[in-house]
Amino acid sequence: MAAPTTPLQIRPYEDADWPGVWRLLEPVFRPGETFPNDPAITETEASESWEEQNRAVMVAVDAARALVGAYSLRPNSLALGAHVANAGYVVAEHARRQGIGSRLCQHYLQAARRLGFQAMKFNLVVSTNIAGIRCWERNGFQSIGTLPGAFLHKQLGYVDALVMFQLLL
Repeated sequence: MAAPTTPLQIRPYEDADWPGVWRLLEPVFRPGETFPNDPAITETEASESWEEQNRAVMVAVDAARALVGAYSLRPNSLALGAHVANAGYVVAEHARRQGIGSRLCQHYLQAARRLGFQAMKFNLVVSTNIAGIRCWERNGFQSIGTLPGAFLHKQLGYVDALVMFQLLL
């Protein structure tokens, strides 16, 4: 992983950021390769999903103030399981392999601790998402299980998914 080549600011999401966040999410959703969202999701549905039940939504902007990444942080479950966090994140295609994913990961781990979460869990890490898996492993996540055929990859059909976990205490 190369160090980011430009300064990066991670700040709270504002409503005016949505068009930029949608420009990051849409090309990730459409291929149906890493997010479980319907590849035909509408912008309105995506906006509701990205903001729904989240405790923190953040964006990463480069020196030119262009959005290059974002994450949303929320409880992984209801009530008695709400002490475990879950997050979704995206990095602009042109900004990948610059360490931005790791910086976002480190930021949301800190945010999760600050918000009182005791652990972080990714429920459905697509086994073909090698860059994501490596990023999370570098940042302390462990694979605690494999869900055989749990993700319907648009090109490859049913592929395995990993459950990845990290204690935050």
